[in-house]
Amino acid sequence: MGNTPLGWAAKNGHGEVVELLLGRDDIDTNKPDEGGHTPLLLAAYNGHEEVVRLLLAHDDIDPNKPDEDGETPLLVAIDGGHDAVVEMLLKQDGTDPNKPGGDGETPLVWGVGNGKEAVVKMLLGREDINPNKPGTDGRTPVLLAAGYGKVEILKMLLGRDDVNPNIRDNDGQTPFLLAAMHGYEEVATILLGRGDVNPDIPDRFGQRALTWAVFNGHEWLVEKLLGRNDVDPSNLDHNDRTLLWWAAWNGKAGVVKILLGRDDINPNAQDEDGQTPLWCAAENGHGEVVELLLEQDNVNPNIPDKDGQTPLCCAAENGHGQVVELLLERDDVDPNKRDNKGQTALSCAVRNGHTHVIALLELQTADTDSID
Repeated sequence: MGNTPLGWAAKNGHGEVVELLLGRDDIDTNKPDEGGHTPLLLAAYNGHEEVVRLLLAHDDIDPNKPDEDGETPLLVAIDGGHDAVVEMLLKQDGTDPNKPGGDGETPLVWGVGNGKEAVVKMLLGREDINPNKPGTDGRTPVLLAAGYGKVEILKMLLGRDDVNPNIRDNDGQTPFLLAAMHGYEEVATILLGRGDVNPDIPDRFGQRALTWAVFNGHEWLVEKLLGRNDVDPSNLDHNDRTLLWWAAWNGKAGVVKILLGRDDINPNAQDEDGQTPLWCAAENGHGEVVELLLEQDNVNPNIPDKDGQTPLCCAAENGHGQVVELLLERDDVDPNKRDNKGQTALSCAVRNGHTHVIALLELQTADTDSID
Protein backbone atom coordinates (compact mmCIF):
# COMPACT_ATOMS: atom_id res chain seq x y z
CA MET A 1 0.00 0.00 0.00
CA GLY A 2 1.10 3.57 -0.70
CA ASN A 3 3.82 2.52 -3.11
CA THR A 4 4.95 4.44 -6.17
CA PRO A 5 5.06 2.98 -9.69
CA LEU A 6 8.85 2.84 -9.36
CA GLY A 7 8.53 1.06 -6.04
CA TRP A 8 6.14 -1.54 -7.47
CA ALA A 9 8.37 -2.15 -10.47
CA ALA A 10 11.49 -2.44 -8.29
CA LYS A 11 9.78 -4.80 -5.85
CA ASN A 12 8.66 -7.14 -8.61
CA GLY A 13 11.90 -7.03 -10.60
CA HIS A 14 10.53 -5.39 -13.71
CA GLY A 15 13.82 -4.00 -15.02
CA GLU A 16 12.47 -2.53 -18.26
CA VAL A 17 9.77 -0.61 -16.40
CA VAL A 18 12.30 0.65 -13.84
CA GLU A 19 14.59 1.83 -16.61
CA LEU A 20 11.72 3.62 -18.34
CA LEU A 21 10.63 5.36 -15.13
CA LEU A 22 14.18 6.41 -14.25
CA GLY A 23 14.33 8.26 -17.56
CA ARG A 24 11.66 10.70 -16.38
CA ASP A 25 12.57 14.03 -14.81
CA ASP A 26 9.73 13.91 -12.28
CA ILE A 27 10.70 10.62 -10.64
CA ASP A 28 11.83 10.60 -6.99
CA THR A 29 14.10 7.56 -6.84
CA ASN A 30 14.19 7.54 -3.04
CA LYS A 31 10.47 7.96 -2.32
CA PRO A 32 9.40 5.25 0.15
CA ASP A 33 6.13 3.43 0.59
CA GLU A 34 4.13 3.61 3.82
CA GLY A 35 6.58 1.25 5.52
CA GLY A 36 9.53 3.41 4.61
CA HIS A 37 10.76 1.01 1.93
CA THR A 38 12.53 2.76 -0.94
CA PRO A 39 12.63 1.22 -4.43
CA LEU A 40 16.28 0.28 -3.82
CA LEU A 41 15.48 -1.42 -0.52
CA LEU A 42 12.63 -3.38 -2.13
CA ALA A 43 14.83 -4.51 -5.00
CA ALA A 44 17.66 -5.45 -2.60
CA TYR A 45 15.28 -7.34 -0.33
CA ASN A 46 14.02 -9.44 -3.22
CA GLY A 47 17.43 -9.94 -4.81
CA HIS A 48 16.61 -8.24 -8.11
CA GLU A 49 20.17 -7.63 -9.30
CA GLU A 50 19.38 -5.82 -12.56
CA VAL A 51 16.98 -3.42 -10.84
CA VAL A 52 19.56 -2.71 -8.12
CA ARG A 53 22.17 -1.98 -10.80
CA LEU A 54 19.82 0.45 -12.58
CA LEU A 55 18.92 2.28 -9.37
CA LEU A 56 22.52 2.57 -8.19
CA ALA A 57 23.48 4.12 -11.53
CA HIS A 58 21.06 7.00 -10.83
CA ASP A 59 22.84 10.13 -9.56
CA ASP A 60 20.49 10.97 -6.70
CA ILE A 61 20.06 7.48 -5.29
CA ASP A 62 20.51 7.15 -1.51
CA PRO A 63 21.96 3.67 -0.87
CA ASN A 64 21.70 4.06 2.92
CA LYS A 65 18.10 5.17 3.38
CA PRO A 66 16.49 2.89 5.95
CA ASP A 67 12.89 1.79 6.31
CA GLU A 68 10.83 2.57 9.39
CA ASP A 69 12.48 -0.36 11.21
CA GLY A 70 15.93 1.04 10.53
CA GLU A 71 16.88 -1.61 7.98
CA THR A 72 19.04 -0.45 5.06
CA PRO A 73 19.30 -1.94 1.56
CA LEU A 74 22.66 -3.48 2.52
CA LEU A 75 21.24 -5.15 5.62
CA VAL A 76 18.21 -6.64 3.86
CA ALA A 77 20.42 -7.93 1.04
CA ILE A 78 22.69 -9.64 3.59
CA ASP A 79 19.69 -11.02 5.44
CA GLY A 80 18.22 -12.43 2.24
CA GLY A 81 21.47 -14.07 1.17
CA HIS A 82 21.69 -11.96 -1.99
CA ASP A 83 25.49 -11.81 -2.21
CA ALA A 84 25.58 -10.28 -5.69
CA VAL A 85 23.40 -7.39 -4.48
CA VAL A 86 25.63 -7.00 -1.42
CA GLU A 87 28.65 -6.75 -3.70
CA MET A 88 26.99 -4.08 -5.86
CA LEU A 89 26.03 -2.02 -2.83
CA LEU A 90 29.50 -2.23 -1.34
CA LYS A 91 31.04 -1.07 -4.61
CA GLN A 92 28.82 2.01 -4.47
CA ASP A 93 30.87 4.93 -3.14
CA GLY A 94 28.05 6.32 -1.02
CA THR A 95 27.22 3.10 0.81
CA ASP A 96 28.01 3.18 4.53
CA PRO A 97 29.19 -0.34 5.49
CA ASN A 98 29.05 0.51 9.20
CA LYS A 99 25.48 1.81 9.37
CA PRO A 100 23.54 -0.24 11.91
CA GLY A 101 19.97 -1.36 11.57
CA GLY A 102 17.13 -0.63 13.92
CA ASP A 103 18.36 -3.32 16.30
CA GLY A 104 21.78 -1.68 16.50
CA GLU A 105 23.55 -4.46 14.59
CA THR A 106 26.02 -3.42 11.88
CA PRO A 107 26.29 -5.32 8.59
CA LEU A 108 29.56 -6.91 9.76
CA VAL A 109 28.12 -7.94 13.12
CA TRP A 110 25.10 -9.42 11.37
CA GLY A 111 27.21 -11.20 8.76
CA VAL A 112 29.56 -12.72 11.35
CA GLY A 113 26.75 -13.73 13.68
CA ASN A 114 25.01 -15.59 10.88
CA GLY A 115 28.14 -17.22 9.53
CA LYS A 116 28.09 -15.51 6.13
CA GLU A 117 31.74 -15.89 5.13
CA ALA A 118 31.39 -14.37 1.65
CA VAL A 119 29.66 -11.28 3.04
CA VAL A 120 32.25 -10.86 5.77
CA LYS A 121 35.03 -11.06 3.18
CA MET A 122 33.36 -8.37 1.06
CA LEU A 123 32.78 -6.08 4.04
CA LEU A 124 36.38 -6.43 5.18
CA GLY A 125 37.44 -5.42 1.69
CA ARG A 126 36.13 -1.91 2.33
CA GLU A 127 38.78 0.47 3.65
CA ASP A 128 36.17 2.34 5.68
CA ILE A 129 34.87 -0.71 7.55
CA ASN A 130 35.14 -0.60 11.34
CA PRO A 131 35.89 -4.19 12.40
CA ASN A 132 35.63 -3.37 16.10
CA LYS A 133 32.18 -1.74 16.09
CA PRO A 134 29.95 -3.75 18.42
CA GLY A 135 26.26 -4.52 18.37
CA THR A 136 23.83 -3.40 21.06
CA ASP A 137 25.04 -6.11 23.47
CA GLY A 138 28.60 -4.89 23.10
CA ARG A 139 29.67 -7.91 21.08
CA THR A 140 32.21 -7.15 18.36
CA PRO A 141 32.61 -9.20 15.19
CA VAL A 142 35.67 -10.97 16.66
CA LEU A 143 33.76 -11.79 19.82
CA LEU A 144 30.86 -13.22 17.82
CA ALA A 145 33.16 -15.31 15.63
CA ALA A 146 34.91 -16.70 18.71
CA GLY A 147 31.66 -17.24 20.61
CA TYR A 148 30.05 -19.15 17.75
CA GLY A 149 33.17 -21.10 16.79
CA LYS A 150 33.38 -19.55 13.31
CA VAL A 151 37.02 -20.38 12.63
CA GLU A 152 37.37 -19.14 9.04
CA ILE A 153 35.60 -15.86 9.80
CA LEU A 154 37.78 -15.39 12.88
CA LYS A 155 40.89 -15.85 10.76
CA MET A 156 39.64 -13.22 8.30
CA LEU A 157 38.99 -10.73 11.09
CA LEU A 158 42.30 -11.36 12.84
CA GLY A 159 44.07 -10.86 9.52
CA ARG A 160 43.45 -7.14 9.89
CA ASP A 161 45.92 -4.98 11.80
CA ASP A 162 43.18 -2.79 13.29
CA VAL A 163 41.27 -5.55 15.10
CA ASN A 164 41.31 -5.53 18.90
CA PRO A 165 40.84 -9.12 20.16
CA ASN A 166 40.40 -8.11 23.81
CA ILE A 167 37.29 -5.88 23.60
CA ARG A 168 34.70 -7.00 26.14
CA ASP A 169 30.94 -7.13 25.65
CA ASN A 170 28.34 -5.73 28.06
CA ASP A 171 28.90 -8.70 30.38
CA GLY A 172 32.65 -8.16 30.35
CA GLN A 173 33.28 -11.25 28.24
CA THR A 174 36.19 -11.33 25.80
CA PRO A 175 36.50 -13.43 22.64
CA PHE A 176 38.90 -15.80 24.37
CA LEU A 177 36.64 -16.17 27.41
CA LEU A 178 33.75 -17.23 25.16
CA ALA A 179 35.94 -19.70 23.30
CA ALA A 180 37.00 -21.17 26.64
CA MET A 181 33.41 -21.30 27.86
CA HIS A 182 32.24 -23.30 24.85
CA GLY A 183 35.38 -25.40 24.52
CA TYR A 184 36.23 -24.34 20.97
CA GLU A 185 39.74 -25.75 20.82
CA GLU A 186 40.75 -24.38 17.42
CA VAL A 187 39.43 -20.91 18.23
CA ALA A 188 41.18 -20.89 21.61
CA THR A 189 44.43 -22.06 20.02
CA ILE A 190 44.29 -19.34 17.37
CA LEU A 191 43.69 -16.64 19.95
CA LEU A 192 46.36 -17.91 22.34
CA GLY A 193 48.80 -17.94 19.43
CA ARG A 194 48.57 -14.16 19.19
CA GLY A 195 50.82 -12.06 21.35
CA ASP A 196 48.15 -9.43 21.96
CA VAL A 197 45.46 -11.65 23.52
CA ASN A 198 45.08 -11.44 27.29
CA PRO A 199 43.68 -14.81 28.45
CA ASP A 200 43.05 -13.71 32.04
CA ILE A 201 40.58 -10.80 31.70
CA PRO A 202 37.60 -11.28 34.06
CA ASP A 203 33.98 -10.73 33.13
CA ARG A 204 31.72 -8.54 35.25
CA PHE A 205 31.16 -11.42 37.69
CA GLY A 206 34.89 -11.86 38.20
CA GLN A 207 34.97 -15.10 36.23
CA ARG A 208 37.76 -15.71 33.77
CA ALA A 209 38.44 -17.99 30.83
CA LEU A 210 40.10 -20.51 33.15
CA THR A 211 37.05 -20.46 35.44
CA TRP A 212 34.76 -21.33 32.54
CA ALA A 213 37.11 -24.03 31.24
CA VAL A 214 37.09 -25.56 34.74
CA PHE A 215 33.31 -25.27 35.16
CA ASN A 216 32.59 -26.95 31.82
CA GLY A 217 35.27 -29.61 32.19
CA HIS A 218 37.49 -28.65 29.27
CA GLU A 219 40.54 -30.47 30.65
CA TRP A 220 42.80 -29.79 27.66
CA LEU A 221 42.30 -26.04 28.05
CA VAL A 222 42.62 -26.11 31.84
CA GLU A 223 46.03 -27.75 31.53
CA LYS A 224 47.09 -25.35 28.79
CA LEU A 225 46.10 -22.26 30.77
CA LEU A 226 47.63 -23.51 33.99
CA GLY A 227 50.92 -23.83 32.14
CA ARG A 228 50.97 -20.15 31.17
CA ASN A 229 52.70 -17.39 33.11
CA ASP A 230 50.00 -14.83 32.28
CA VAL A 231 47.18 -16.79 33.97
CA ASP A 232 46.76 -16.68 37.75
CA PRO A 233 44.95 -19.76 39.11
CA SER A 234 44.55 -18.14 42.54
CA ASN A 235 42.11 -15.49 41.30
CA LEU A 236 38.70 -15.55 42.96
CA ASP A 237 35.39 -14.50 41.42
CA HIS A 238 33.12 -11.92 43.05
CA ASN A 239 31.74 -14.60 45.40
CA ASP A 240 35.22 -15.67 46.56
CA ARG A 241 34.94 -18.93 44.68
CA THR A 242 38.08 -20.78 43.64
CA LEU A 243 38.71 -22.93 40.60
CA LEU A 244 38.44 -26.05 42.74
CA TRP A 245 35.10 -24.84 44.12
CA TRP A 246 33.67 -24.58 40.59
CA ALA A 247 35.06 -27.94 39.49
CA ALA A 248 33.62 -29.61 42.60
CA TRP A 249 30.26 -27.90 42.27
CA ASN A 250 29.83 -29.07 38.70
CA GLY A 251 31.21 -32.56 39.30
CA LYS A 252 34.17 -32.30 36.93
CA ALA A 253 36.33 -35.05 38.38
CA GLY A 254 39.00 -34.82 35.68
CA VAL A 255 39.53 -31.14 36.37
CA VAL A 256 39.51 -31.77 40.14
CA LYS A 257 42.38 -34.25 39.65
CA ILE A 258 44.35 -31.67 37.69
CA LEU A 259 43.85 -28.98 40.31
CA LEU A 260 44.62 -31.24 43.27
CA GLY A 261 47.94 -32.08 41.63
CA ARG A 262 49.09 -28.50 42.17
CA ASP A 263 50.82 -27.17 45.28
CA ASP A 264 49.02 -23.81 45.15
CA ILE A 265 45.47 -25.16 45.50
CA ASN A 266 43.77 -24.96 48.91
CA PRO A 267 41.12 -27.71 49.12
CA ASN A 268 39.54 -26.10 52.19
CA ALA A 269 39.05 -22.58 50.76
CA GLN A 270 35.56 -21.24 51.53
CA ASP A 271 33.48 -18.90 49.40
CA GLU A 272 31.46 -16.01 50.81
CA ASP A 273 28.79 -18.47 51.99
CA GLY A 274 31.35 -20.60 53.78
CA GLN A 275 31.10 -23.45 51.28
CA THR A 276 34.22 -25.54 50.60
CA PRO A 277 34.81 -27.66 47.49
CA LEU A 278 33.93 -30.76 49.54
CA TRP A 279 30.70 -29.14 50.71
CA CYS A 280 29.78 -28.37 47.06
CA ALA A 281 30.49 -31.89 45.87
CA ALA A 282 28.53 -33.37 48.79
CA GLU A 283 25.59 -31.01 48.24
CA ASN A 284 25.30 -32.07 44.60
CA GLY A 285 25.99 -35.77 45.09
CA HIS A 286 29.19 -35.90 43.09
CA GLY A 287 30.59 -39.07 44.67
CA GLU A 288 33.71 -39.32 42.52
CA VAL A 289 34.72 -35.76 43.37
CA VAL A 290 34.00 -36.34 47.09
CA GLU A 291 36.24 -39.41 46.99
CA LEU A 292 39.05 -37.48 45.31
CA LEU A 293 38.87 -34.70 47.89
CA LEU A 294 38.75 -37.09 50.85
CA GLU A 295 41.96 -38.70 49.58
CA GLN A 296 43.77 -35.45 50.34
CA ASP A 297 45.50 -35.49 53.73
CA ASN A 298 44.82 -31.80 54.30
CA VAL A 299 41.07 -31.84 53.64
CA ASN A 300 38.86 -31.00 56.61
CA PRO A 301 35.54 -32.84 56.12
CA ASN A 302 33.74 -31.02 58.93
CA ILE A 303 33.97 -27.40 57.78
CA PRO A 304 30.41 -26.01 57.82
CA ASP A 305 28.92 -23.29 55.64
CA LYS A 306 27.59 -20.05 57.11
CA ASP A 307 24.38 -21.86 58.13
CA GLY A 308 26.37 -24.41 60.07
CA GLN A 309 25.74 -27.26 57.65
CA THR A 310 28.61 -29.70 57.18
CA PRO A 311 29.20 -31.72 54.01
CA LEU A 312 27.65 -34.75 55.75
CA CYS A 313 24.57 -32.78 56.73
CA CYS A 314 23.86 -31.42 53.25
CA ALA A 315 24.53 -34.82 51.65
CA ALA A 316 22.06 -36.43 54.09
CA GLU A 317 19.50 -33.69 53.51
CA ASN A 318 19.59 -34.30 49.76
CA GLY A 319 19.56 -38.09 49.99
CA HIS A 320 23.01 -38.66 48.49
CA GLY A 321 23.65 -42.10 50.01
CA GLN A 322 26.97 -42.75 48.26
CA VAL A 323 28.40 -39.48 49.55
CA VAL A 324 27.11 -40.15 53.07
CA GLU A 325 28.84 -43.55 53.02
CA LEU A 326 32.12 -42.02 51.86
CA LEU A 327 32.04 -39.40 54.59
CA LEU A 328 31.10 -41.87 57.32
CA GLU A 329 34.14 -44.01 56.41
CA ARG A 330 36.28 -41.20 57.77
CA ASP A 331 37.20 -41.37 61.45
CA ASP A 332 37.28 -37.57 61.68
CA VAL A 333 33.73 -36.95 60.45
CA ASP A 334 31.35 -35.99 63.26
CA PRO A 335 27.83 -37.26 62.47
CA ASN A 336 26.42 -35.46 65.52
CA LYS A 337 27.52 -31.98 64.55
CA ARG A 338 24.55 -29.59 64.54
CA ASP A 339 23.85 -26.71 62.16
CA ASN A 340 22.72 -23.26 63.23
CA LYS A 341 19.14 -24.54 63.63
CA GLY A 342 20.24 -27.38 65.86
CA GLN A 343 19.78 -30.06 63.20
CA THR A 344 22.10 -33.03 62.69
CA ALA A 345 22.66 -35.05 59.53
CA LEU A 346 20.21 -37.64 60.82
CA SER A 347 17.43 -35.16 61.52
CA CYS A 348 17.91 -33.66 58.04
CA ALA A 349 17.57 -37.11 56.47
CA VAL A 350 14.49 -37.89 58.55
CA ARG A 351 12.82 -34.60 57.66
CA ASN A 352 13.17 -35.34 53.96
CA GLY A 353 12.29 -39.02 54.18
CA HIS A 354 15.57 -40.44 52.90
CA THR A 355 15.23 -43.89 54.46
CA HIS A 356 18.41 -45.33 52.96
CA VAL A 357 20.45 -42.44 54.42
CA ILE A 358 18.68 -42.77 57.79
CA ALA A 359 19.74 -46.41 57.92
CA LEU A 360 23.37 -45.49 57.22
CA LEU A 361 23.43 -42.82 59.90
CA GLU A 362 21.72 -44.95 62.55
CA LEU A 363 24.58 -47.45 62.22
CA GLN A 364 26.88 -44.73 63.50
CA THR A 365 26.85 -43.32 67.01
CA ALA A 366 24.47 -40.57 65.92
CA ASP A 367 22.37 -38.81 68.55
CA THR A 368 18.86 -40.01 67.72
CA ASP A 369 17.43 -37.55 70.22
CA SER A 370 18.23 -34.81 67.68
CA ILE A 371 15.51 -35.99 65.31
CA ASP A 372 12.98 -33.21 64.88
